[in-house]
Amino acid sequence: MGNREDLLAGARKVIMERGVAKATARDIAAAAGVSLAAIGYHFGSKERLVTEALSEALGTAIGDAMDDLIADGAGGSPLAGFIRLWNAMPAVFAANHEAMLASLENIVRIVRSDEARAQLGDQLGAAWADLAANVRAAHPDLDAAQAEAIGRLYFVLAQGLGVLWLLDPGKAAADGDQMAEAVRAIVGE
Repeated sequence: MGNREDLLAGARKVIMERGVAKATARDIAAAAGVSLAAIGYHFGSKERLVTEALSEALGTAIGDAMDDLIADGAGGSPLAGFIRLWNAMPAVFAANHEAMLASLENIVRIVRSDEARAQLGDQLGAAWADLAANVRAAHPDLDAAQAEAIGRLYFVLAQGLGVLWLLDPGKAAADGDQMAEAVRAIVGE
């Protein structure tokens, strides 16, 4: 690994051990085995490094799990895939509890920083575009606009249900069956 990758790994390690608020640039550099100046050189600031490290870690862990669950729903109806995905998400949240907690802590920091909001904003579009591509691959009968709408819905649901799951770990605010029932009621089925 290079210094940049070492810093991302070091930041994730320190954040998982201490939380975002207590993660210092010095601690991150030490965990990465690089100089303190390397943070500025590769990321410009500790805050930018933290945002990227958490976005990458959660995006990969939760995003990959969602991608696998979406692919598992291929061949069935989009609604059956929806149910399957959201019934499985509490296990994904449980497997990523500490990272989700650190991410929630980081969101407060991001909201208070125009630079961090802009950095994360650039990544959000890619997140739901990836979900949309996976939905379209699993359900090729959907057109691009439908797949994009579903990708955005999945992203929003993952964020909201993830926060609610953190508030009451082990309990889902709504599972796939309950949400499908709501969708059926909305469309009049």
